[in-house]
Amino acid sequence: MSLKELRDRLDIIDRELLNLIAERQKLGEQIAREKQTAGVALRDFRREREVIVQARQSADAIGVSPQMAETLMRLLIRESLTTQEQARVAAQGRGTGRSALVIGGAGKMGRWFAEFLGSQGYRVLIADPAATVDGFEQVADWRGAPLDQDLIVVATQLKMANQVLQELAARKPRGIVLDIGSLKTPLRQGLQALQAAGCQVTSVHPMFGPDTALLSGRHVIFVDLGCADALAAAQELFASTMAERVVMSLDEHDRLIAYVLGLSHALNIAFFTALAESGEAAPRLAQLSSTTFDAQIDVAGRVARENPHLYFEIQSLNEYGGESLQALSDAVARMQAAVTQRNEADFVGMMQRGRDYLAGRSRES
Repeated sequence: MSLKELRDRLDIIDRELLNLIAERQKLGEQIAREKQTAGVALRDFRREREVIVQARQSADAIGVSPQMAETLMRLLIRESLTTQEQARVAAQGRGTGRSALVIGGAGKMGRWFAEFLGSQGYRVLIADPAATVDGFEQVADWRGAPLDQDLIVVATQLKMANQVLQELAARKPRGIVLDIGSLKTPLRQGLQALQAAGCQVTSVHPMFGPDTALLSGRHVIFVDLGCADALAAAQELFASTMAERVVMSLDEHDRLIAYVLGLSHALNIAFFTALAESGEAAPRLAQLSSTTFDAQIDVAGRVARENPHLYFEIQSLNEYGGESLQALSDAVARMQAAVTQRNEADFVGMMQRGRDYLAGRSRES
């Protein structure tokens, strides 16, 4: 066969592979319906392991890399789970006959939430002067609209959200009000104003980005503000998904977020800032890269592409933010002292303490 004939044959095989993937996704939708009817959990880790082991064995028997087979199967399993999860959310129809207002719905997470509510059957109205979102009703300014929705989601920037919450409190909407901010202490006044006005209010923090499709393994934090009905309703929004739901207080949320987001962001910003100001060319460093360096560069690269204004808010508006930054500064200073003073015992002690801490995390998970 000529080179062109070989390439043409590859094109045919690629189309056949895509057709098989499409068929697999349709089967996934049918499996989701069967699981829902039988009351079976969407995710079955034992079955996933069987599929992967079988794929590795089959690949090895025909001369294909078992590792490549496992990678492919994990990707297909993830896509299948995404299809099943989305099918279940739509089938439950928890929002059927209900309405929702998303203030700031043209933003990335606001749009994600609007689409998520829409998939559940909610009639979604987006209030955002910045842009329109295809497929949804739109109002430029929510202040001139009647607040008669069953659910109001505040998805604006943090620096605006507190004011929006206070304005909502003055109008005392009948529906449940919740925000989806990354921090809660900057919203304390607005949330308390809603409580004082007798509104049904709670607070939610989806611990994932707007590009997330599958919620399995993801966490959604719910802040308990003393309104049991609002808290239960917010959790119910995610009941059809595989997301892990965690309830905590407002202050506990921001104290922990100072480490989960604040510390991890700061570490990566410091890492790529040190590299950028080192005078060493990135291509040259890439020629010498190691497994650890490549992994860190990958994470740092994703952080560098995020919204710097949002990341500044996460660092500067958290009442507990200074604690984690000080901890990072102290750790770097201690490591620098151990190295410059040739204090091997202290250096080893730092690594051992970290090893023990992370081992404890692995056991708990």
